[in-house]
Amino acid sequence: MSTDEVRIQADDFDPGVETKALTRGRKDIGAVVTFIGVVRGDDELKSMHLEHYPAMTAREIESHIVKAKQRWPVIAARVVHRIGELCPGENIVFVGVASAHRQAAFEAADFLMDYLKTNAPFWKFEERGEGGNWVRARGEDDDALKRWR
Repeated sequence: MSTDEVRIQADDFDPGVETKALTRGRKDIGAVVTFIGVVRGDDELKSMHLEHYPAMTAREIESHIVKAKQRWPVIAARVVHRIGELCPGENIVFVGVASAHRQAAFEAADFLMDYLKTNAPFWKFEERGEGGNWVRARGEDDDALKRWR
């Protein structure tokens, strides 16, 4: 029974519902690690608009769940990523990983977040103050990703 799921959606998500879905009907899970990303309102951020390529995005994220399962004994994983216009304080991403042991769950969740932050096929446009700009990858995010090679 697999409870893996990837969803790309405009609507908000309920982290409790997503977490429960990871463990429903399972008795072999000993650890669940979740990450909830929230739009940060620093530097006069008014809103962020996320775009994606529907034919590719979920498939790409699913392939990284497969990679996580090849590296760690992951029982289930779940990623929910929002698109559209998001304002400071709103949820943007949920990553949940279930495993028999905590270390595997922590590492797999961290691996998935590093991928989502650097290479997932999303494009982000930020509205700030009097103008806007497309978000570029940051060096520290690329550095975080290097540890998984």
